[in-house]
Amino acid sequence: MIVEVKVPSPGESVSEVEVGSWLVADGEVVWKDQEIAEVESDKATLTIVSPESGQVKISAGTGESIAVGTVICTIDTDVMPQEEAQKVEAVDKKTGRKPTNETGNPESSVSEENEADRFVKGSKEDGEEPAEQDRIKITPVARELMREQGVSVGEIIKGLKRLGKKEVEVALDALSEISSSTTGENPGYKREEERKTVSPLRKKLAERMVAVKNETAMLTTFNEVDMGYLMELRKKYQQQFTEKYGFKLGFMSFFAKAVAIAMEFHPIVNARFDQNDIIIPRYVDVGIAVSTPKGLMVPVVRNVESKTIPKIELEIKELAEKARNKKISVNELSGGSFTITNGGVFGSLLSTPIINPPQSAILGMHNITDRPIARNGQVVVRPMMYVALSYDHRMIDGKDSVGFLVRMKELIENPLRLMSGGVEPEQLLLGI
Repeated sequence: MIVEVKVPSPGESVSEVEVGSWLVADGEVVWKDQEIAEVESDKATLTIVSPESGQVKISAGTGESIAVGTVICTIDTDVMPQEEAQKVEAVDKKTGRKPTNETGNPESSVSEENEADRFVKGSKEDGEEPAEQDRIKITPVARELMREQGVSVGEIIKGLKRLGKKEVEVALDALSEISSSTTGENPGYKREEERKTVSPLRKKLAERMVAVKNETAMLTTFNEVDMGYLMELRKKYQQQFTEKYGFKLGFMSFFAKAVAIAMEFHPIVNARFDQNDIIIPRYVDVGIAVSTPKGLMVPVVRNVESKTIPKIELEIKELAEKARNKKISVNELSGGSFTITNGGVFGSLLSTPIINPPQSAILGMHNITDRPIARNGQVVVRPMMYVALSYDHRMIDGKDSVGFLVRMKELIENPLRLMSGGVEPEQLLLGI
């Protein structure tokens, strides 16, 4: 029976995707629920799994743009013997590793075993010189792990499912070093170039960035934040927080909460244009910019204004992991009324972040550095962070942009205000 595998829809607004990579070769026998391909849209990367066990026939090449709903490959289930198909449930669904036989050892064909043995030991029948295992460079850590697990080099090689670009490049570099050392030649200057196809996600990012620069009156205002109080709070309660919730406390959740509270005083920062109208949401959905191997993604934490710091921290952690592991959904990337980006994780001291349309403002966090500042008439060294707010000046005036950033600065420097709606706790106590 031939089973068609069609491209799923990444979202309502996506009609076309690009085949990012094939995880199996054409004609290879795959197992049910094995990951076989990755497709990319302008919003996310989706993994396609095989619906049945059988032989795959690829009908769309890597880099090819195809419409949603198009058949990307077929699975011939007749190729898989019935007795083998019944063992599929024992297969590691993620790796696609073959099931084990009655002895508990992986089943493999004679040709596969011979090929691996010939690679490691050589084949005397063919007149080839035996290749000893010590000719393969093995790190001490890898050798110790192999010893603990009771496996040989040949078994490790037989366990490889496929060779990817990275493995081939590593091998070629190693061969080049061996060749240079044996011939005594100096490779000299390198003149190689690498050509990569621009992904749909990167294309969309480029279009948006150019559009923002051309279609908005973008301006950036700056301030600096004393991170000392927040760092002390985090250090003091980190162990208790981790023991209770099972994950560490970061800084991003505090900034997201501070943004939501500051918008109560400056709601126009949360607004967006809709033709001739200005839409001002009464909720705060904060997009957190995450750097992934495929490019920048912005998962959205919704209704930050009504969530606690632990809840915000957990959602940020889960969304960031999904984005980096290519498991993020289009819905989790959609919407957002404001964005936070943290260039400080890469060491950035100062930057002017670009607005994420149709939003009207974005906050940029930066590296924390010890700097001398004046405090109560004395020069002291404090851990300081520059913060930047880029905003659309067509909608947001300087009073609101500067006032918003100052309010957020005050909240971060006095974290207890995050519990009192941005006012001093003493004022609540006194009812003023």
